[in-house]
Amino acid sequence: MSRRMLALAWSTVRGRTGGFVAAFVAVLLGSAVITACGILLESTERSGVPTERYRAAELVVGAPQAMPVADDVDPRFVERATLPADRIADVARVPGVRAAVADVSVAVSLLTADGAVLGDAATRGHGWGSTVLGPFTMSAGRPPTAFDDVVLDAALAERAGVPVGGTVRLAVGSTVATFRVSGEVRLPDGRASRQPAVFFVDERVRELSGRADRVAVIGVLLLPGAGVEEVADAIRAAVPDVVVYQGRERSEAEFLDLGGTRSFVSELTLAFGGSMVLVIMIVVGSTLALSVRQRLRELALLRAIGATPKQVLRMITAETMVVGTLGAVLGVVPGIGLSLAFRAAFVAVGAIPADFTLSIGPLPVLVSVVLCLIGARLGSWVAARRAARLRPVDALGEAVLEPPRLGRLRLTVGVLLIPAGLAMALVPPLRLRGEGAAESAAFSAFLLIFAVGLLGPKLLAGAVTVLGPWLNRRAGVSGFLATANAHANARRLAAATTPLIMGITLAAGQLFSDTTASAAAQDQAADALRADFVVTSTSAGVSPELAETLRRVPGVAVVTPVVRTRTLVTFRSGEDVQWRHYAAQGITADRLTTTLDPGVLDGDLDALRGDTVALSRIAAGTLDVALGDTVTLRLGDGTPVTPTVVAIYERGLGLGDVTLPHDVVLAHTTDRLDLAVLVAAAPGADVGVVGAALRSAVAGLPTVRVSDRAAFVGAQREAAAGESAVGLILNAVLLGYLAIAVVNTLVMATAARFREFALLRLVGATRRQVRAMMRSETRIIVVTAVLIGTLAAIPSLVGTSLALTRTLLPAVPPLAYLGIVGVAALLGWAAVMTSARIAMRPRPVEAIGVRE
Repeated sequence: MSRRMLALAWSTVRGRTGGFVAAFVAVLLGSAVITACGILLESTERSGVPTERYRAAELVVGAPQAMPVADDVDPRFVERATLPADRIADVARVPGVRAAVADVSVAVSLLTADGAVLGDAATRGHGWGSTVLGPFTMSAGRPPTAFDDVVLDAALAERAGVPVGGTVRLAVGSTVATFRVSGEVRLPDGRASRQPAVFFVDERVRELSGRADRVAVIGVLLLPGAGVEEVADAIRAAVPDVVVYQGRERSEAEFLDLGGTRSFVSELTLAFGGSMVLVIMIVVGSTLALSVRQRLRELALLRAIGATPKQVLRMITAETMVVGTLGAVLGVVPGIGLSLAFRAAFVAVGAIPADFTLSIGPLPVLVSVVLCLIGARLGSWVAARRAARLRPVDALGEAVLEPPRLGRLRLTVGVLLIPAGLAMALVPPLRLRGEGAAESAAFSAFLLIFAVGLLGPKLLAGAVTVLGPWLNRRAGVSGFLATANAHANARRLAAATTPLIMGITLAAGQLFSDTTASAAAQDQAADALRADFVVTSTSAGVSPELAETLRRVPGVAVVTPVVRTRTLVTFRSGEDVQWRHYAAQGITADRLTTTLDPGVLDGDLDALRGDTVALSRIAAGTLDVALGDTVTLRLGDGTPVTPTVVAIYERGLGLGDVTLPHDVVLAHTTDRLDLAVLVAAAPGADVGVVGAALRSAVAGLPTVRVSDRAAFVGAQREAAAGESAVGLILNAVLLGYLAIAVVNTLVMATAARFREFALLRLVGATRRQVRAMMRSETRIIVVTAVLIGTLAAIPSLVGTSLALTRTLLPAVPPLAYLGIVGVAALLGWAAVMTSARIAMRPRPVEAIGVRE
C-alpha cells in the first residue's frame, strides 16, 4: 500500500475512532490468545526444569522415549524405557569416556509411624553409586554399606523427623521393610529436590527393581579435554538404539514427566491455537462487516465523487490493516499475561508440573501479529467487497433501508451448508465405527455456524415473524416498533448476534460433549465392575505377588489383578501412517466376567493370553480391524508388539480401549505394580466373612486397603475429571473471547443508532418508551440467539452421543444449559441496554445533526 493510502486510512481511523473500536478489540484479544498459545508451544522446546541428580554428568544415555514421526510432534511413551545392562560396557569403551555409571530407579514410599504414606508417591530409590553423577553432598552420617542401610535426602529426612542412626519404614509396592538411616545428603544450594531421593546400596536397589539386567539411564563422565559434542556423536555411532542427552536436555532423561509435559502442551496448543485462529477470523470478519454496513452513506458519497470500487476496497483494507496492526501489537502484552494464567491453571489441575517454566521469546509474538493481520485482511476483503461494488445510488438506499434479498451465492452456500452439517453430524456415527465418527459430529457444529453466518438475516427475519408477536404481545407500541425494527434491520441484527449464536453453539457443543463422554465413562465403569471387593494401595501401587496371596483366602472365587498404562497404536489411513494413544489395561482372563465385564460384542476374552489383544468398539473401528487381524502397537515403554485381536468390547470409555494380558503390560511399566486387584466371593459365601478374611490377610501390609466397588468407580471418576479439566480451561478462554465479542458487536450496533433514537424522541416518543422498545428488541435478539444456537448444537451432540454410546440422548445437565442461557441473556441485555442509554444522553436536536 502507498504511503498516501496509509495516511488517508490513519486519518479516517482517527476521525471515526468509535467505529473502529470493535474491530480493534477483537484483534487485540485474538492476538492475546494466539500469543499465549505460541509462548506455551515455544516453551516446550526451549524451557524445562534444572537437572539435579545428573548435573555432574556431561552426557546422559537413555533409551528412546518417543516414537519419531515425520512432520509432527513425536508421541511420547508414558512408561520409562530402559536399557540393557550390557550397554554400560559399550558406552564405557567409547573414546573420551572416563566412566559410565548406571542409574537404577524404583518407586519408594516412606511410611509414618501409623502406616500412612508421607507426602506423595514421587519419591524414588537409587543406588549409592549413582551419586557421582549429581551434586549431592553428604551432610551427616556415612554412605550406606549394609543391605538394610539407607541414605535420605535432607528435606525428606526433615519431613519424616528421622535422625541419622534412626530407623525408617519404606514401602516398595506392597512390601514394607525397615531400614537404618546411615546418612543424609543435600543439594549444594540447600534447596529441596524436585523428586525426593532415597539411596540404597547398589545390590539392594537392583533387587528392589526386580530387573537386574536393565538400567534406567547411563551417566557419562568425560576425560579431561574431551569434547562433549564429539563424545556424544561417538556414542550414537557406537551404541545402537540410544538417545544421548546433553545440556539442559539431561533433565528430560532424569524426570520422566517432563517429556510428557512437553508433548502434551505441544499437541494441546497446536489444536487449540488452530481452532482459535478460525474463531478469531469469523469474529473479526463479522465485526468488520457491521462496521462497513454502518458506513454505507460515506462510501456512497466517495463513489459519487469519483472513487472507483478498487479504491474504496483499498481504503477499507488500509484502514483494517492500521487498526489490525495496532490491535495485534498491543495484544502481545496481555497475551504474555494469559500464558502465565494458562500455566498456573494447568498446574492447579495437575496437567503440568509446578516447576515447568515458560520461555518468552520474539517468535510467538511475530507469529501472532502475522496471523492476526492475515485474519483482519481476509475479514476486510469479505466485508468490503460488496460495499465497494455497489453503485452510489444503491449504497445510499441501503444506508437507509436494507436490501430485501441476500446475494445468490451467499444464499446458495448457506442453504447447502445446513444439510451438509446435518449429514456430517448423523451419517458417520451411523455408518462408521471409530473416532472419526465423533470427530465428524463435533466438526458439524462449525458448518452449521457458517450456515448461520450466511443465512443470518433470513433466519432472524423468520424467527422475528414467529417469535416477535408472542414475545412482545404485552409490550404495546414499543413491542410493535421492536418487531418492525428487527424485520427492517435483519442484516444489522444478524451481524451483531452472530457471535452470540456462535458462543451458545460452541459452549453447548464443547461442554455437553465432555459431559456425555464423562457420564458414559462412569456408567461403563460402574456397569463393568462385578467384583465384591477392590484391593488398592496408598503407595505407588499393589505388588503383583499379592494377587496370589488373595487367591488363598477362604471364600474367594476369582482374583483379577489390573494394571493400567497407555499404548501407542500405529495404523494406515489410505496412504498415510497415523497413530493414536489409547488407555490400556492388563488383566488375567481367567473367569474375567466374574469380576470385570467389558461387554464383549464379538470374540472371546478367555483367549486373551500371550500375543493377543482385545479392543473397544471405537478403537477397532478407528484402526479398521476385526477378529483375527493383527494390530501394530507399542507398549507403555515403547516395546513394539503385533498381537492378534481376539475380542471386541463395548465399555472402552470406562475401562480403556486396549486390553492386553496382565503379564505383558506389567513387564513394560515403569514400576511393575498393579493399580488394583479385583476380588469376587465364591457363590453362596458370606460377603461380610470374606471381607473380614481379606482384611486379615493384608493386615501386615500397611499400604494395602480393602475397599468396596465404589473405590474403583471413584478412581475412574477422578481420572475423567482430571482429563476434562484442561478442556474446560481452554473452553473457558474460547467462550470468554466470544463473550467479549458479543458485547463488542452489540454495543457497536446499538450505539450507532443514536440518530434513530433522536428521531423517535423528536416525533413524540419519551426516553421510557424508547428504552421499552429496546427491551423488547433485546428479548427478540436473546431468544432468537438461544434458539438458533441450541438448534445448531443439537446435531453435533446427538452425533457425538451416537458415536460414543450408541444412544441418541447426550448427557446435558439442566443447570449447565440454564447457565449458558443465563450468561447469553445477561451479556445481550447488558450490552444493548447500556449502550442504548448512552446513545440517548445527547438532546435529540443535537444528536440528529451529529455526523456519523
